[in-house]
Amino acid sequence: MTFNNICRHNGARISGIAKTDRDTQTHRALPRTLPDICFELQAKIDAFLSEQTDDNVLRKVQSQVRVSMDVTREALRRYGPDHLSLSYNGGKDCLVLLVLILACLPACASQPTTPNSDVAATNHGAHPTIEPPVSPNMAAPGRPLQAIYIVSPHPFAEVEDFVERSAEQYHLDLKRYSLPMRPALEAYLEDRPAVKAIFLGTRRTDPHGEFLSHFDPTDEGWPQIMRVHPVIDWHYVEIWAFIRHLQIPFCDLYNQGFTSLGGVTDTRPNPALAVGGDAPKFRPAYELKDDDEERLGRD
Repeated sequence: MTFNNICRHNGARISGIAKTDRDTQTHRALPRTLPDICFELQAKIDAFLSEQTDDNVLRKVQSQVRVSMDVTREALRRYGPDHLSLSYNGGKDCLVLLVLILACLPACASQPTTPNSDVAATNHGAHPTIEPPVSPNMAAPGRPLQAIYIVSPHPFAEVEDFVERSAEQYHLDLKRYSLPMRPALEAYLEDRPAVKAIFLGTRRTDPHGEFLSHFDPTDEGWPQIMRVHPVIDWHYVEIWAFIRHLQIPFCDLYNQGFTSLGGVTDTRPNPALAVGGDAPKFRPAYELKDDDEERLGRD
C-alpha cells in the first residue's frame, strides 16, 4: 500500500481519517515499516515541491516547507534523532511537523551528527541550504521518533483515539503524561535524559509565539532544553493547504468546526464557522481563512 492510499480505500475517505480494521472488515491494511513511511513521505514532499502551480497559497506552502525542512535538518544534524523529541497532541500543526520530520529522517540517517555547539546562534532567520533529494538506496531511518504527549485534563475521546492511531501509524515512541506542562516536561526528561531538544508545532499567532525564533532555549525556571520551531512562520491556511493537498489523515473534530484543540471543558466549535440559527451546524476547520479567528473556540 502506498502512502497515498493511507487516506483512501477504494477512493473513499472517512472524515479525514484513514479507514482501519476498526472501520471495515473487508479491507485490511498490511503493516508498513518506519523506513517505508519515511521514504514515501520524502518522495511525496519532493513531488509537491516540484509542482508548478498557479495557486498562490500552495506556492507559499512550498516556500514554507523548504524553510521548515531546513530547520528540521539543522536540528537533526546538531542533535541526532536519539537526542530529539516531538511534542505531539494530534493537532494540525504538530501533525504537519511530524510529516516534515519523518520526510527528513532518511537524509539524517546517512549523515554524521554535528557536535552541539552554540545552538542558540542559529536563531533569527539563519538557515542551512536545502540538500538534494535522497534516494531510497541510502541509509534507512533507525529508531522510531521519540515524542511526548501532554494530555489535557479533560481530553476529547476523538483526540485520544487519533493520537493513539497516528502514533501507531507513524511508529512514534510516544510517552504520555497527565500533568501540567512544566511538571510533564520535567517527568519526561527524567524518563528520557538523553533528550536535549524538542520539536514544537508552535506558530507565531499562538499564545506566547510572537517573539519566538526557530531555536529557543527554555525560559528561566523551566527544565533546560532547546525548543525547535520549524513551522513558527506558517499561517493557518497554509497548514490546512499542506494537510489537504498531501491528503494527510487528521482528527475528525476538525470536520466538526473545531479549529484549535484543547479539552472538552475549554474548547468548542469555532463560532466563525457556524451555519444556521439556534442549533447551528459548523463548516470544517479548513474553511476558516483568518489567523486571528483560529482560537475563537477556545476559552
